[in-house]
Amino acid sequence: MRYFYMLLIVAVTVVVLAFKFQNLTAVTVSLFGASLTMSVSLLTIGVYILGMLTGSALLSLVRGWVKGARGR
Repeated sequence: MRYFYMLLIVAVTVVVLAFKFQNLTAVTVSLFGASLTMSVSLLTIGVYILGMLTGSALLSLVRGWVKGARGR
């Protein structure tokens, strides 16, 4: 099973690196007058990580609300 997980990690790493090297086009993102230029792949990975963080925070908030509603 250990080798399966190692193979899975290698496969995901290869896919991420392929994505990175195929999306090197620069884009400019603007918000409230500030702008930032970066590659499409970095922007996509950043948005994905931000989504993971905010999604888990939202899930924790909803769980707290449900737990509080059941306790009353």
